[in-house]
Amino acid sequence: MEAHPLRFFRNLSRSREIFTVLLNHGFGDLLERLKLRRYVQWGRRVILRKRQPELPEHYTTAQRLRMTLEDLGPTFIKFGQVLSTRPDIVPADVIAELEHLQEGVPPFPSDQAVHRLEVEFQKPLSELFAEFEREPLAAGSLGQVHRARHHDGTLLAVKIRRPNVIRDVERDLALMLDLAILMERHIPESDVFDPVGLVNHFTRTIRREMNFCREARTLQEFAKLFRDDATLTVPFVYDELTCESVLTMQFVGGCRADDDAGIARLGVAPSQLASNGARIFMKMAFELGIFHGDPHPGNLRIQADGSIGLIDYGMVGYLDRAKRDQLVDLFVAIVHQNVDDAVRIVEEMGNPSRPIDDLLLHADVQDFVETYYGVELARLNVGNMLSDFVSILSQHGLRCPADLMLLIRAIVTLEGVGRRIDPQFNLAGELAPYVERLVKRRYDPKRMAARAMADFRELLSAVHDLPIHLGNTLEKLSQDELKVQLEHRSLDRLITEFDRSSNRITVGLVTSSLIVAFALIIRSGSSASTWITVPVFALSGMLGIWLIYGILRSGRL
Repeated sequence: MEAHPLRFFRNLSRSREIFTVLLNHGFGDLLERLKLRRYVQWGRRVILRKRQPELPEHYTTAQRLRMTLEDLGPTFIKFGQVLSTRPDIVPADVIAELEHLQEGVPPFPSDQAVHRLEVEFQKPLSELFAEFEREPLAAGSLGQVHRARHHDGTLLAVKIRRPNVIRDVERDLALMLDLAILMERHIPESDVFDPVGLVNHFTRTIRREMNFCREARTLQEFAKLFRDDATLTVPFVYDELTCESVLTMQFVGGCRADDDAGIARLGVAPSQLASNGARIFMKMAFELGIFHGDPHPGNLRIQADGSIGLIDYGMVGYLDRAKRDQLVDLFVAIVHQNVDDAVRIVEEMGNPSRPIDDLLLHADVQDFVETYYGVELARLNVGNMLSDFVSILSQHGLRCPADLMLLIRAIVTLEGVGRRIDPQFNLAGELAPYVERLVKRRYDPKRMAARAMADFRELLSAVHDLPIHLGNTLEKLSQDELKVQLEHRSLDRLITEFDRSSNRITVGLVTSSLIVAFALIIRSGSSASTWITVPVFALSGMLGIWLIYGILRSGRL
């Protein structure tokens, strides 16, 4: 994958802003290593027209990173929030700092919101809603929410996408991808963080969030899955008032999950409330395989009847059966103190970014298992256990699937919310029945027979295709058409260095030849050619000085 330098020039204003912010927060060394110094120096002289401000020494790298993302705007703030869900590749101090990211985006004018509604649905506002509050309830980086009333009297929440947000986000995504490619090319140690993979994952995430039709379908899927569960309230979506840039749904009132006084006024038992929330989430993740990715207190609204209203379905995770089985196997391996199985599961769940030290991994997993062995599942601190598990992945360069990391982060968040509501709450007590049920279901004779039959059919298919593939290979071999593809790694960097060295040798030889030749001509005393030879001699000398300066500046004499 190659970076596109022209994108930096095509989006010169935004590129300049990004470089300036990086400089202002002390990341000039990063730009130096990305080979962007020549543009930075030009920008510092011509654009900034002032000295780079001095940063207080007490700011850590993590704090400077957070401030950088906040200054770069909504797209980069969203990127930081996604990074905070990846403790397997991002250091713990950076994760803690990124969790304090604040969007701080002012609402856009209500006239633009009304105009968007009327353009999308080709009707005046009075025909769309009986009432529409022009003052937004909340504003975010991608859109803002207005309260309205349906003609049948139902209170509505209308989410409207920001004008030009797609253009701005796509521009930033392109620049972020180019920066990530440059990082992988020029900063080898960044491979541990997988910059390009992170940007690609973020691109998929934010594009899903910007498509409100997708969020509407997610809402409808959750409503269908929980239609018989009275403890969860999912907003009803009005399809006729929903499109890609507008989402109209039932307004969910109630108090926030961290509003202790509000919960007390409702008369809901805190223990029951925390238990219901945990049970709902466990059902999402371990039974249905789809879960809300951000269950923080602001997205949980407690209703008068004690049910929980869940809002903001922009961040949703999916967990297939194989990943759920792996998590169950990990719990079982810990309970039975089976270190070998636990090591195997860790290696299966993680994608190594560097060679693994098997002995050290085995020792760390053994220590992990012994820490939690003997603890009753109902008394297990799930948050601490998952945090320790992620630490093992991080220490050994094992990258976990993004959705699995999102689940782990959501579980840790949920456990914190539950303990805030009820200090005696223990998530493991709610998790235990689901793990036991999944274990029984996994080893159910009917399911095992079905899996054996599926494996047998796959084996038969492979045996059936083997003679065909073997015949094709022998035929290509006999006709000298068999090709072997070799993949080289980091060879392009070596080729670049060879090109650079050969260019310097060539320039040096040409320069020295010119200097010697014109020095001899000048010494010959031919006055007719002096007006040509002297300037060319001087130019050759300047070229030689420029070559020496370039070599010294690169630090590779």
